[in-house]
Amino acid sequence: MTAMLDIKDLRAYYGQVQALHGLEFHLSEGSMTTLLGANGAGKTTTLRAICNMVRSTGTIAFEGKSLSGKSTENIVRLGIAHVPQGRGTFTTMTVEENLQLGAISRSDKASIVSDIERMYDHFPVLKQRHTQQAGTLSGGEQQMLAVARALMLRPRLMLLDEPSFGLAPLIVRDLFKILGKINRDDKVTILVVEQNAQLALELADTAYVIETGRIVMSGSAKDIANNEDVRKSYLGY
Repeated sequence: MTAMLDIKDLRAYYGQVQALHGLEFHLSEGSMTTLLGANGAGKTTTLRAICNMVRSTGTIAFEGKSLSGKSTENIVRLGIAHVPQGRGTFTTMTVEENLQLGAISRSDKASIVSDIERMYDHFPVLKQRHTQQAGTLSGGEQQMLAVARALMLRPRLMLLDEPSFGLAPLIVRDLFKILGKINRDDKVTILVVEQNAQLALELADTAYVIETGRIVMSGSAKDIANNEDVRKSYLGY
């Protein structure tokens, strides 16, 4: 598979505090990759650095082109969608208005309508709620809407920050099944930050483990899942 995202010597800062210390990793085109680590390890900061939402140095290349100096908006336009922790839906807008907002940079009205219907195929509950305000949805439904809205950008790469946070286990498993389908069928490369390490490792191709802003382990998701240190630290056995 072709390398889609290459990160070298990535360092990120909050004021004078350094949060990332020379991260290096890459994502293969069409892959699903998970970034594992404890709270405060630097996982969310890594996603923010990719989108230029935090001060950083180093090299981030997307499909061979440097993202250095590009605004977050322009990075999104290149085909990188970011679904932050906390969902970030527009609570006073309806489900369908949120989806339309996700395609605000597009002018192809017919395909936007088609894509909304495709989102409803992925997430049937959203079709049932299409006139409902996003703020009245359940947590799981809001997370589905956040993912669907990001997909309206027609991204090549999707960054997901803790998609399972605060959700019931059955809803989490359903959501990850849909993400797997999006990865396979829509050919969207996915980088997911996730506390539910067991589920993330079941679905991912590749895994990286981050501690205190440094990558300390990497490999196939299967190999990482079978690593004794990972089992003890993240899988609980």
